[in-house]
Amino acid sequence: MANLDFTKEMKKEYTILAPDIFPTHMELLSEIFRMYGYNLAVLKYEGKKVIDTGLKYLHNDMCYPAICSIGQQLYALTCGDFDPHKCALIQFQTGGGCRASNYIWLLRKALKNMGMDYVPVISLSLTGIEKYSGFKMTLPMLLKAVMALVYGDMLLLLKNQTAPYEVNKGDTRQVVDKWIKELTDQFRHNKGLSIKSLKKNLCAIAQDFHNIKREKRNKTKVGIVGEIYVKYSSFGNNGLEKFLDTQDCEYMLPGVLGFFQYCFANIETDHKYYGGSKIVRLGGQIAESVAAKVEKYMYDALAPYPEFVVPASFASKKKEVEKVIDRGVKMGEGWLLPAEIIELIELGYSNIICAQPFGCLPNHIVGKGVIRTLRELYPDANIFPIDYDAGASKVNQENRIKLMLSVAREEAVTK
Repeated sequence: MANLDFTKEMKKEYTILAPDIFPTHMELLSEIFRMYGYNLAVLKYEGKKVIDTGLKYLHNDMCYPAICSIGQQLYALTCGDFDPHKCALIQFQTGGGCRASNYIWLLRKALKNMGMDYVPVISLSLTGIEKYSGFKMTLPMLLKAVMALVYGDMLLLLKNQTAPYEVNKGDTRQVVDKWIKELTDQFRHNKGLSIKSLKKNLCAIAQDFHNIKREKRNKTKVGIVGEIYVKYSSFGNNGLEKFLDTQDCEYMLPGVLGFFQYCFANIETDHKYYGGSKIVRLGGQIAESVAAKVEKYMYDALAPYPEFVVPASFASKKKEVEKVIDRGVKMGEGWLLPAEIIELIELGYSNIICAQPFGCLPNHIVGKGVIRTLRELYPDANIFPIDYDAGASKVNQENRIKLMLSVAREEAVTK
């Protein structure tokens, strides 16, 4: 299928439709796109109608994240809320072995079958897999996007540790909204991007969350790992976070920056096992080193506030996971998945939900394959894989999670 260009004229008139992948981060990223003249709309459609649209135009054996995210985009084109003749679609591509690298071609095939092959599909990738005359990730735009991921991780981390204990409901959300507005205003004026500004902002964010009035309650601590889409997307995981809120839990999700660090680290692994360009290897090492410094700035900002749990460094996760699995296992989330499980257990979030979507073979093989070894290393760990697919019952998923929480509470009583 031909690659339809996204032209400069389209940039002025078209709305770019993006699936909602990382809810907290996407609020910042969408504003950055708008600053550079792209009218980006993050789609919030959920429910059976969206899944049915995805199933109608994709193969039923396709992975569940594809059905959800592409289903959102195709539903947007057909529901009447947008003029399909004035829309483009965008998908992120890693260029790796995961099926997500093929979402672009799935979209184009679906659009052709729908008689809508006039809708451009934009590939968003760090390696520039495709080129467009009217869309380009410039260095300033890329820098702001990277900063949005860092700030988004900080907001996500502190939101999840504060909201379960807030005295006045809604205080945490107000702080999140305040900082999304503050950061987008800074980005608009090319501020908040230097190391000095980054440190200052991270410290101020930590201070604001520290100032939220909280009361200590006994909450069941839950860690969430899994395939990157269903781990973060409320649509993909059937409102997992909202459900845990109703079950008197505090939960932790590892940050999005960790996934990019994982991708950078895999460049060196590729070179170790398969050889290749030393320049590419050096590029991966530099990117990993820069990410490690940014990660340290985040954790340094949290140091004055011992009430906040500080995640493990990526370097320590790389080291710890080697006692479970080789780092050559890197399709999908690969070795990152058990690395995050180890991190969460050691941080006190020993009740682990492993969100595994249908069709994501790397996650099913690695996720379920490491459980026995992890339980041997951590006998008190409570690890439950939860399957998400188009035919799965939300009630069954929630009942399985309730069983996990019941086991956790019984164990807490006997200790």
